[in-house]
Amino acid sequence: MDSLRSTEFAAETTYLNTASCGLGPARSTAAVREALDGWSRGDLSSFDPAVTASREAFARIAGVPAERVAIGSAVSAHVGLIASGLPEGAEVLVVEADFSSLVNPFAVRKDLKLRAVPLERVAEEIRPGTALVAVSSVQSADGRVADLAAVRAAASAHGTRTLVDATQSLGWLPLDAGEFDYVVCGAFKWLMCPRGASFLVVGESAAAELTPVFAGWSAGEAPEMSSYGPIAELASSARRFDLSPAYLSYVGAAPSLALVEEIGVEAIGAHDLALAERFRAGLAELGHEPISTGGSPIVATAGLGHLAPALSREGIQLAARAGNLRAAFHLYNSAADVDHLLEAMASVLGS
Repeated sequence: MDSLRSTEFAAETTYLNTASCGLGPARSTAAVREALDGWSRGDLSSFDPAVTASREAFARIAGVPAERVAIGSAVSAHVGLIASGLPEGAEVLVVEADFSSLVNPFAVRKDLKLRAVPLERVAEEIRPGTALVAVSSVQSADGRVADLAAVRAAASAHGTRTLVDATQSLGWLPLDAGEFDYVVCGAFKWLMCPRGASFLVVGESAAAELTPVFAGWSAGEAPEMSSYGPIAELASSARRFDLSPAYLSYVGAAPSLALVEEIGVEAIGAHDLALAERFRAGLAELGHEPISTGGSPIVATAGLGHLAPALSREGIQLAARAGNLRAAFHLYNSAADVDHLLEAMASVLGS
């Protein structure tokens, strides 16, 4: 990873905030600059190929055919599409304090029954009347990892649809998205894409229950013939659920996703988790116990969120979330970054 850090990333701080936003690789920022220059000259030739390349690369990372992947610009829009297809009175099971983009599209539909339970009980709380269970694979506030296998098994036993938000995991944690009815992913964190690139994986049987209420010209089977009036024929693939692409975001997304494929999710995950474990061990030496996650590169320590501003002044970027001090380690980080954080924390806590 050392050579990669020197060629692809140029953070001037100790950047430990991927759970908020991933760093853009040099190849991706170069692609966006080139596209911007082309745009100023009226050359838009890179736009559509970048969308296709991004869709295909994401599909490979998620372990599904590209035909099952729709593109958009925000997770909340994908979830809103799913929420719009639920019948009146349907029960939706969510995790307490899960990320709002996954929860709120259901909450604003007052005719749905929204039920929130602790993460560790979500599988056992699925019941015959539960229409959909929606859960983040990894919790944003503290990095806790969901037992997706248990959720999937319980949902299957009760005929419940499954929705997984993989925004905080895809890029370091392998996922077979085909095992769930829906998977959504904001790609601007662990996949290091520009904000504005997001993906929706739709299972074949689940697709039949969705109405493409957000479909515009790009969702047509022949987009070039779908610009005026009702679309004569929507795409036969999940592309019928596309939102019109934020092109520059996808110009940057394609090389970022290629980089993830080049290194491999398993290798990235091993690197990230090793750094997180180093930090956990250092925290123990400082007398602090981080929140147990089940194995995550997101390490949150309760009650220390107030340290974030002081650590920022030491050149360390991380986050305060729900009162927690949250550090997130990714492929552009090193053991030296962990040690810098621990040394700064020791100094701040001792002052």
